Amino acid sequence: MGGGVPINTTPLASGFLTGKALIFPLSLVISLFFLWGFSYGLLDVLNKHFQVVLDITKLQSTGLQVVYFGGGYLLFSPIAAEVMKRKGYKVTILMGLSLYSLGAILFWPTAHFSTHEHRLASFGGFCACTLVIACGLATLETAANSYAVVIGDPAFASARLQFCQSWNGVASFIGPLIASKFFFSGKNAHNLTNVQFVYLAVACAGVAIAVLFFFAKLPEVSEKMLESTSSEEMLAIDEFGNEIGSGPLHKQYNMIFAFIAQFCYVGAQVTIASFFINYATENATYTSAQASNMLSYALITFTVGRFIATALATIFQPDFMLMVYAIVAIAMNAYICAGHGTSAVAVLIVIFFFEAPMYPTIFTLGTANLGRHTRRGAGILVMGVSGGAVFPPIQGAIADSSAGTRISYVVPLVGFVYVLGYVTFHWFTHGRHILRVKDIVAAEFRGGAIGGGVVETHYDGDKAVDVHVEKMSV
Repeated sequence: MGGGVPINTTPLASGFLTGKALIFPLSLVISLFFLWGFSYGLLDVLNKHFQVVLDITKLQSTGLQVVYFGGGYLLFSPIAAEVMKRKGYKVTILMGLSLYSLGAILFWPTAHFSTHEHRLASFGGFCACTLVIACGLATLETAANSYAVVIGDPAFASARLQFCQSWNGVASFIGPLIASKFFFSGKNAHNLTNVQFVYLAVACAGVAIAVLFFFAKLPEVSEKMLESTSSEEMLAIDEFGNEIGSGPLHKQYNMIFAFIAQFCYVGAQVTIASFFINYATENATYTSAQASNMLSYALITFTVGRFIATALATIFQPDFMLMVYAIVAIAMNAYICAGHGTSAVAVLIVIFFFEAPMYPTIFTLGTANLGRHTRRGAGILVMGVSGGAVFPPIQGAIADSSAGTRISYVVPLVGFVYVLGYVTFHWFTHGRHILRVKDIVAAEFRGGAIGGGVVETHYDGDKAVDVHVEKMSV
């Protein structure tokens, strides 16, 4: 815009960054994962806190999840994807940080003027604030997930996204720890005063990171470069008989099935966390404060699982690894539905470990080989997060009925079953590899064409060796 301050971006001279050049841009991206991890950790605790303070039912309390995942991620992710396609990653990230900070600031007057007499109106105000925050987070997630995948070597896209997403987990367990002290302890257990101060701090963090992004020279990935990832690859046919990277967006079937898997996974993850405190207090003898602490332990388990999955993703094929994780998660979820007492709560904590790699792995599998559709495909995969708006109300209705919270955990079980179906199909139709296979990357995408051919990247220990291969003809 005329008269405005220019936004610093640095177009990539070569296909992707390697080595030390990756550290700064990935550090900036990690700060975004940290922001929404913290907000997500607070969301699950507010679910229970509002039940107590505002005297609402479990089903009503899931309104937070509905607006967060449905309003923000389902409705706003396509807008974010379109902005990203037209304006680039940096502008999209700044837009997301602005919305995020605005929504957090609005928590202050909403909490300040809330009364028990107008509790439903107050809860509606909190839902509106959460919606604005969610629009910001959906924008950030659309940009950051895609950027983490395309900025570096495609051979390590899954591991790189796993690592960035791990910091999401680090922040997410800090939220419940803060909540157990400021929301559930002493006189704070029955008021919303401290909600104001926590979210004011969140808003300040969002503004600080926005300033950092504004002045940083963030490497930008051009649309032409994204197209080259498909057009210059060895011509190949996917499991549906289509040339990889070609055709309209609605015919990218792997992406569509991955979107459904993401929808089911996030729905399962959100319901498991949203009703964790209810499960621990009803199915065992824990208080709300103790259960909030245990939720933070579960999120620590989730975080450890992400870092371990990062290491495993450099050894095993992502779809095979996720297939094993999904099988274990289904078995544990079944026990949660049937078990009682401390042992059942312990299994509920452990299942967070096996959830850990699902989101980034599904995202990586679903956005592979999209070429010119990469940015819009990223938006669609992030729309899958809207499963978090659909599953909680279903579980909340079951939990409020005579079946109770324990039986309601059959809802996330359904989600894990679909995830297993998707990754099993993907594994069988993509070579049935167990160990990570060598990746074929366009020579131009690696920063230098070699006779119009492609480069097969072989790994000798930690050393990458590029071998030129002539492009296949049709």
